[in-house]
Amino acid sequence: MEAVGIIGAGVMGLAAGRKFIESGRRVIAFDTAPKAQEKARQVGMEMTVSPADVARLCPIILMFLPGPAQIIECVAGPTGLLQTAASGRIIVDLSTVDPGTTRRMAALARDKGIGYVDAPVLGRPASVGKWALPVGGQAEDIERCRPILAAVAAKIMHIGESGSGNKIKLLNQMMFSAINAMTAEMMAVAEKIGVAPKLLYETITSSQAGTVSNLFIELGKNITNEKYDEPTFSVDLLCKDVRLAIEMAKAHGAPPLLAGLIQFINEAAQAQGLGARDTAVMWKACRSFWSRHV
Repeated sequence: MEAVGIIGAGVMGLAAGRKFIESGRRVIAFDTAPKAQEKARQVGMEMTVSPADVARLCPIILMFLPGPAQIIECVAGPTGLLQTAASGRIIVDLSTVDPGTTRRMAALARDKGIGYVDAPVLGRPASVGKWALPVGGQAEDIERCRPILAAVAAKIMHIGESGSGNKIKLLNQMMFSAINAMTAEMMAVAEKIGVAPKLLYETITSSQAGTVSNLFIELGKNITNEKYDEPTFSVDLLCKDVRLAIEMAKAHGAPPLLAGLIQFINEAAQAQGLGARDTAVMWKACRSFWSRHV
C-alpha cells in the first residue's frame, strides 16, 4: 500500500496515524512540537524535517493543524507542500479553518496540478474510524482519497465546492460552544447553590433526560475528575473556531446572537490564562467572574 502523509501529529493527527498503522499502512509525518514528534514515533510514524519532505514521499497528504495561519505556511510556505508536491498529488485538510483560506490554498494547488480537499473532522479522537467528514472539493479528488479516508471515517459526505466542508464544521463548532458554555455555567451555578457538581453530573447522566449528550458526558466527567491538562480540545482552539464561525456568519449578513455571547465567555476563560487547558475548565472561569464582579 502507498504511504500516507500526515502533517500535524497532535491529538487528532496521532489518532489517525495510529489507525493507519494498525491497518498496515506506512505513515510519514511532520510536526514542529518535540512532544508530538516523540508520541508519533512511539506509535510507528516516520518523522520528516519539513512538509515538503512529506509531499515528496506521499501521494496523499492529510493535514491536522490548529488554524488558517498554520495551513497557509504548511501549504504555501518556503518549506511547504507545494514546493515539492508533484502533479497528481492530493492535499486533504482535516483541520478547522475558514472557507476562504481553503479556496485560496485550493487555487494555488490547482495551478500546480495538485488536488485539494477540505474534510474537517466531526468526531472526537477516541472515535477515530467512526468520524464523519463533510467534504469540499472536486469529486474526482474525493474519490481518490476515499479509500484512505475510510480508514478513519464511517461517513464521507461530498458537500460541494472547496470550502463547503469548512462551513459545516464551523456551524457544528457554534453548537459545540453552546453545549460547552452551558455545561460550564450549570456546574458553576450548582456549586454556588450548594449542589456538588459531581452529584449533579452523576444524577443527570443516570437519567434518560434529553439533555444527556455525549459532549455533556465527556465535559462533566472531566470536571468531576479535575482533568484539564491533557486537553482533548483546548479553550484556545474553541476560541479560534467560534471566531471563524462568527466571521463567516457576519460575512453572509447573519451576525449570530448566541454565538457572540458565548464567545465572550470563551474569551473570558482565555483571558484568565486557561487557554491551553481542556474546555471543561471553563466552569472555573464562571466562578472567577462571579468572585470579581458579583
